[in-house]
Amino acid sequence: MTALELAAAVKLKKLSVSEAVSNYIESIEKNDKKINAFTAVSKEKALSCAKKIQTRLDAGEDISPLAGVPIAIKDNISTEGIETACASKMLGGYVPVFNAVVIEKLEQAGMIVIGKTNMDEFAMGGSSETGAGGAVCNPWDLTRVAGGSSGGSAAAIAAGIAPIALGSDTGGSIRQPCSFCGVTGIKPTYGAVSRYGLIAYASSLDQIGTIGQDIEDCAAMLEIISGSDSVSGRDSTCIIKSPFSFDLDKNNIKNLNGIKIGLPKNYFESGIDSEVKTAVLAAAKELEAAGASIEEFEMPLMDYLIPAYYIIACAEASSNLSRYDGLKYGYRSANGKTLSDVYRLSRSEGFGLEVKRRIMLGSFVLSSGYYDAYYKKALQTRALIKDAYNKLFSRYDMILSPVAPTTAYKQGENVDDPIKMYMGDIYTVSINLAGLPAAALPCGFDKQNLPIGFQLIGDAFSEKKLIDAARVFQSRTTHHLNKPGGFQ
Repeated sequence: MTALELAAAVKLKKLSVSEAVSNYIESIEKNDKKINAFTAVSKEKALSCAKKIQTRLDAGEDISPLAGVPIAIKDNISTEGIETACASKMLGGYVPVFNAVVIEKLEQAGMIVIGKTNMDEFAMGGSSETGAGGAVCNPWDLTRVAGGSSGGSAAAIAAGIAPIALGSDTGGSIRQPCSFCGVTGIKPTYGAVSRYGLIAYASSLDQIGTIGQDIEDCAAMLEIISGSDSVSGRDSTCIIKSPFSFDLDKNNIKNLNGIKIGLPKNYFESGIDSEVKTAVLAAAKELEAAGASIEEFEMPLMDYLIPAYYIIACAEASSNLSRYDGLKYGYRSANGKTLSDVYRLSRSEGFGLEVKRRIMLGSFVLSSGYYDAYYKKALQTRALIKDAYNKLFSRYDMILSPVAPTTAYKQGENVDDPIKMYMGDIYTVSINLAGLPAAALPCGFDKQNLPIGFQLIGDAFSEKKLIDAARVFQSRTTHHLNKPGGFQ
């Protein structure tokens, strides 16, 4: 079942909330050894919450369209009483005493947290291989990566061991795993969802979003988590007052007449696998057949997207991760004899290679001799990228592009080649730099039966328009219904 179908079955008393939760926990226990999607499972707490939700439903309370549905949470989102370690030795054993705002809202809506999902350490990576607990395996081929950094959430949905999940997206970390695992995800506009309780990687880029089996599940959960932070001052960047409201009536899926979609032709000229190109262009044809008009254009500043993103992201990461010093909380080396030793050894032993690489790069571009040459120029480039998107959205309702230039690659293939890994983000990072929304959808498979995804990109706070178009696409295709075998 989709999450919405599961909630409907619970409401009709075809199964109880406890049965729904127990079934998924049993499925995790049977299957997760294969894919390593979870870092923690909260069985007792989830079953206790399930009984409370059942009592509310039995009393006739209309809680939400997703009441009674279990949910998996990425390991960088704070959950009270459940370890939240960002898949890092540095935070191993850290159990928050508070919930992130999104968790507060999900629990108010009657959803039940069943566990935390694996990821790249501190969300730094594009393959979910850098976590302290080992790599996430792609359910379609266990020798391949699940994408990153929200690979655990996407893999759990693909394998059917969780009905719906939360991820975070800093430069494609929801969309790329969705593409690699054949599931659906939404990266909302920056400021649409409170980041309070999201452990920061790059604060001006991070955004919590939804991952599900189809666009309607993702949209229903986005309705719940979006909107203002209920307590003033917790996240000053969360700027919308009311949550999104989408019409998800299956009898009210409209055509796309009058919708103009831009297609960046230089995204398809080089560096993209031919099978990915064919599948994404076929998705554009499907939307055109549904009434949309498709027009090609040249995406500006393409050569500057990756450099600008990684300079800004690493600079912010260097600042955000400076708090992990072995003193206040987190890992502390047992070998430190002096204060300097404690700092140096705790950070050297507690952080993985990729995190240390990004901290070093960020510290370099922020240093006094290089700030103007790198960081300042990257910020200027970011402004140009945002301005370019503003001009594009004066011409188009949305933009259609690939999510990644390839399908899921073999585990270990790019670990020793960070530049190649970073270039895999070429189609996703500009959306975060500009703070825009995007929806990732499966659109086919390559010859090795690996999923291919595309994304629809919109202007700020145009999520409804993107979701309407995505619903049309999924009503006309069956890519999102395909599931990998071998899971119970």
